[in-house]
Amino acid sequence: MQSRSRPTAEVLGELELLREEDPEVHGKRLFGLVYPTGDAELEALVHDAYERFLFANALNPLRFPALARIEKEVIAMAGDLVHRAPTELHGGTMTSGGTESILMSMLVSRERARARGIEHPQILAPLSAHPAYAKAAHYFDMDYVAVPLDSGYRADVAAAQGLVTENTCVIVASAYTYPHGVMDPVVELAALAAENGIGCHVDACIGGFVLPFMEMLGHPVPPWDFRVEGVTEISMDVHKYGYVPKGASVILHRDDDWIWHQTFFYDKWGAGLYATPAIAGARSGAPTVAAWAVMQHLGLDGYKALVADLCATVARVRTGIGAIGGLQIVGEPIGPLLALRSEEVDLYAVADVMDEWGWHLNRNTDPYGLHLMISPAHRDVVDELLTDLADAMSHHGPSKGKPARYA
Repeated sequence: MQSRSRPTAEVLGELELLREEDPEVHGKRLFGLVYPTGDAELEALVHDAYERFLFANALNPLRFPALARIEKEVIAMAGDLVHRAPTELHGGTMTSGGTESILMSMLVSRERARARGIEHPQILAPLSAHPAYAKAAHYFDMDYVAVPLDSGYRADVAAAQGLVTENTCVIVASAYTYPHGVMDPVVELAALAAENGIGCHVDACIGGFVLPFMEMLGHPVPPWDFRVEGVTEISMDVHKYGYVPKGASVILHRDDDWIWHQTFFYDKWGAGLYATPAIAGARSGAPTVAAWAVMQHLGLDGYKALVADLCATVARVRTGIGAIGGLQIVGEPIGPLLALRSEEVDLYAVADVMDEWGWHLNRNTDPYGLHLMISPAHRDVVDELLTDLADAMSHHGPSKGKPARYA
């Protein structure tokens, strides 16, 4: 830190220069990590809600009772979307994101397994599952076993059945998967979990604020939520297709009692009882308040309108991709996440060209190809995207060797 104080304008000016080095989050050319709607009123609401609770600390619900009530209402609204039966505790908590929600779920499974005398509980998760499950195994002294995928890049149920052991404490399913945007066979995986008396965690961090509204709009959506017998936990991120800033996710348990397995209590110090339901102690209240504000503002009708618009945009993109020779969509994606492959063209080389033209597409490793997460604001750039993608398919050099990275 420098010794002299710096004027506000100087500090903000440097921040502005630094921000210009990163992709423009509202520029409609970034296909992952952020989820712009293009709705100016919604953006203004988020800014205003954030400002009102910018310095609020969600650590102590007794000190900030209004903030605690807001958090409970977000959890309850999320639970309603996935058909969780209403209970006094709402069976869940807010976390900072999908990774923390998954970590809390796996901690619950570990604690339940250890109560049954299992020393090294085993997580059974598809190869396409989020890396946070492997991270949980690393953090919590658990074993991680990957389930192979079938030809459609979904979890292979028969293979999963053969991998279950007496140490397996949870089976994971994704609704839908991050690498390919396809639905795992949740009904079958949940039934396998129930047969073995263990939990089934459905990772809906991406799909949790898409699939319910697709179903309401009449799109065919396979069963995946708490209506499926055997599903015990669901994670869903409000800061993805719930359209709020980062720091807002929900982990939900079917049974209220499970939440106590993830809650840490400590009273052997001089400041009294310390208790937290997730990894973080001090937590910003602003993301939770923004989630509440956006969910209250949009309501079911607002979300349905956004998802209807999003589905229309995805349909345009899919049609355009189908018209580009040598380019195919991987598997049967259900929503706004598309993985692309080619038997004829090095798609990493195509991505290099798109990078040069200011597009930020993602790279997949299995299968080797491209990855797009489509947001509502992309409605305005579909034609330009498809034109440039077709041009890049026809005019590119060798790949620069840029590796695949998450998003």
